[in-house]
Amino acid sequence: MLDAVAPTTADLAEWVGALGRFTRGISDAERIDRIRLLEEIQSAAVAAQMRETTAFVASQREAQRASGVRAGKVGTGIAAQVALAKRVSPHRASRFVQAAVILTGEMPRTFAELQAGRTSEWRATIVARESAWLSLNHRRELDRRLAPDLERLGDLATEREAKALAYRLDPHGYVDRLELAETQRRVSLRPAPEAMARLTGLLPMPQGVAAFATLGRDADRLIAAGDGRSRSQLMADLLVERITGRACAADGPVEIGLIMTDRALLNGGDDPAVLEGHGPIPAQTARDLIARAADDVPIHLRQLYTDPATGELVAMSSRRRCFPPALRRFVRYRDQYCRTPWCGAPIRHTDHVEAAARGGPTRVDNGQGLCVSCNQAKEAPGWRARPVRTGGRHEVQIRTPTGKRYRSRAPDPPGAPPDEPGEADVPAA
Repeated sequence: MLDAVAPTTADLAEWVGALGRFTRGISDAERIDRIRLLEEIQSAAVAAQMRETTAFVASQREAQRASGVRAGKVGTGIAAQVALAKRVSPHRASRFVQAAVILTGEMPRTFAELQAGRTSEWRATIVARESAWLSLNHRRELDRRLAPDLERLGDLATEREAKALAYRLDPHGYVDRLELAETQRRVSLRPAPEAMARLTGLLPMPQGVAAFATLGRDADRLIAAGDGRSRSQLMADLLVERITGRACAADGPVEIGLIMTDRALLNGGDDPAVLEGHGPIPAQTARDLIARAADDVPIHLRQLYTDPATGELVAMSSRRRCFPPALRRFVRYRDQYCRTPWCGAPIRHTDHVEAAARGGPTRVDNGQGLCVSCNQAKEAPGWRARPVRTGGRHEVQIRTPTGKRYRSRAPDPPGAPPDEPGEADVPAA
């Protein structure tokens, strides 16, 4: 039996351990009961996490105001602390923080459904997301109407019902929201399994439909003319050819960053290569990428040296306060993606670990690649970082305003010796 008083941090840790000590020898019917109850526990745990998050956000914002942070900067770095605690990216943490504040303070019925385990975190987040633009009164009305049905609704149905209700409550505001969404169109690139990539365009609906229909129509024409590729393959190849301006998709992009050992490049070695913006790829795939390049595609070779004992890329230094282009490129090659633990976003800024204003040198060992969000977060009051030497890869220790410490370690470069067990990127004590 659980005590009626609120659980302590030690209680929560004990519960986590208890969940791994289930008895065996039960019926499948009881296993189904446990699966349902564990799902409800998961939703209830998320609700408790949201309450803690909302209280943390309010406390941190008040602390920032009390320390003299300008009104426009209050809130910076708070979601980043939540991200580190949840071991997720800052983007996911920001979405969680927004949903937590809305659900706990403005949508009590939806929050009650989550707390009781009758809906999932994602469906509750959908409700918060689709109502975030409404006025407080309209949001509460949507909450009153939609919450009783959440237990029977799936993900898609929840989204459709929330959008329909929001439109009926404020049709003019809904149209304004669509116009705002058009200003947020963008293109993104994410790694996919088997050395593939997902190139995504977020476009206004008419443009997206027109682009897809055009690719499909032209692929059908090529198939009718005898092309042996599938329709999906042709659409993908046509997309690449039209974006890059090349006659053949396999010719490759104008410029890419590919890091591989000389053994893998010249001697047929098996050391995995690293494709900038993607991650590790097989050595043979990297060699094929170079070999298939057309005659007019430039190939530039740059030497990057590694320490023979640790495999760490050799450092360079500069007397400048800003990182020069060659040093920025070196840091990008070394870090590969944002160095904040669990972020994984593309590198947009090369910045000092220890700030130049506090005497931090402009050297590779004091540089790190960060995304925009993480670079902004570390400028908030109370954040500190310093490079750490442990005899192996480049490491950075981060300290947040609450005193929590985390360590970030650079990925292994191609050809690096294998790690010992337990040497992965983990929080510091």
